Amino acid sequence: MLTAAGTISFVIPVYRNERAVTLTYQKIRGALASDLSAYDYEFLFVDDGSDDGSLDELLRLRESDAKVRIISFTRNFGQMAAILAGLKGATGDLVLQLSADLQDPVELIPRMVRDCEAGSELVIGHRAERADRWTSRVTSWLFYRIIRMSFPQMPAGGFDYVLMGRRVVDSFNSIEVRNRFFQGDLLWMGYKTTFIPYTRARRTIGRSQYTFAKRLKNSLDAILDSSYLPIRFISLAGAVVALIGFVYALDIAYWRFTHDVPFPGQAPIMILILFIGGVLMLMLGIIGEYVWRIYDEVKRKPNYVVREVFGLDTHA
Repeated sequence: MLTAAGTISFVIPVYRNERAVTLTYQKIRGALASDLSAYDYEFLFVDDGSDDGSLDELLRLRESDAKVRIISFTRNFGQMAAILAGLKGATGDLVLQLSADLQDPVELIPRMVRDCEAGSELVIGHRAERADRWTSRVTSWLFYRIIRMSFPQMPAGGFDYVLMGRRVVDSFNSIEVRNRFFQGDLLWMGYKTTFIPYTRARRTIGRSQYTFAKRLKNSLDAILDSSYLPIRFISLAGAVVALIGFVYALDIAYWRFTHDVPFPGQAPIMILILFIGGVLMLMLGIIGEYVWRIYDEVKRKPNYVVREVFGLDTHA
């Protein structure tokens, strides 16, 4: 159980958030001053290769508050890389990961901390409702529906807003895998977890940088990293195709020998060839995704490259 005296690290990935980072910082400081004054704090902003004025805004914050620390990447490596860098650099007894877009309510922070004080080691704020566009809601629902086949405890709307105890952070950092699934890894570790539902606000500052291509990549990483379903699908698809071929052969034989109906020609053969060929290509694609991930792991490239740090002596 955590005693109410320690440090809270706020890990905040930043990508093209120049208009939001200062307000995010101010809102969190307000929550600390009003409800969590017993705690010390540090902010660890990870600039994920922003090409706007985000880094300049962060440096201005650091001029006014030495507890603001910054990791700056050489280019955009993605949100997962920024989270990994932030968690490795965080030194607090509690570590809170949240976005810089002000869609997650900072008013929830005191309650999350109280849950950790009461014995939880992982407190997850999950999106019970979201004010995003309908396309985002539908794709998110479909994605997490698939993920919940491997992680039944995964909230239906997913989560990114997480408060972790020190043991959780250390365990998470000890997992040496390149293609990570943040939510899946946290749930897989099995620490005592509390879930807090909230309504995610609509973005009011800036535009979402979470493009369809990034969403697709993260979805593939999550599904292939955490689920046996793609491989199981290959086996099932192979059985279905074989069954279809067998039934079709029986149908042809039946009509040929009982009703003297001649074989209808090349069209059915072409249909079967195209169908089987398409299924085989799909299977090869799934296997190829697994092979690529194995190859990617063997290369042992880092998840990110740091250009410079501000306020940290070193960073792994």
